[in-house]
Amino acid sequence: MNKVYTLDKMKVREFFPGFHGRMIHGEKSTMAYWNITKGHSVPLHHHPHEQFVNMLEGTFSMIMDGKEYLLNAGDVLHIPSNVPHEGTAITDCRILDVFTPVREEYRVD
Repeated sequence: MNKVYTLDKMKVREFFPGFHGRMIHGEKSTMAYWNITKGHSVPLHHHPHEQFVNMLEGTFSMIMDGKEYLLNAGDVLHIPSNVPHEGTAITDCRILDVFTPVREEYRVD
């Protein structure tokens, strides 16, 4: 089924402190549009989902496998399945994460 999503009309949810997201789910993937407040972090974690971090605005420090990646607007970081990673917003950020398969825990009723 085809559907057009208008981000400005979608429900925003705070999934982690300082991480406000709008989620779009397809059959096999999830797109997570984040607004992240400067100084907020996501702790070290891993998941079975393959992830692409698309930087839209701002600067974000991502640590993956012990290596730091300083991401800026226009950068895309690939995170393979089950690879430990953590990150901190150096500035206010807008990020589009793409996950495969669907992140069921990100479904918003």
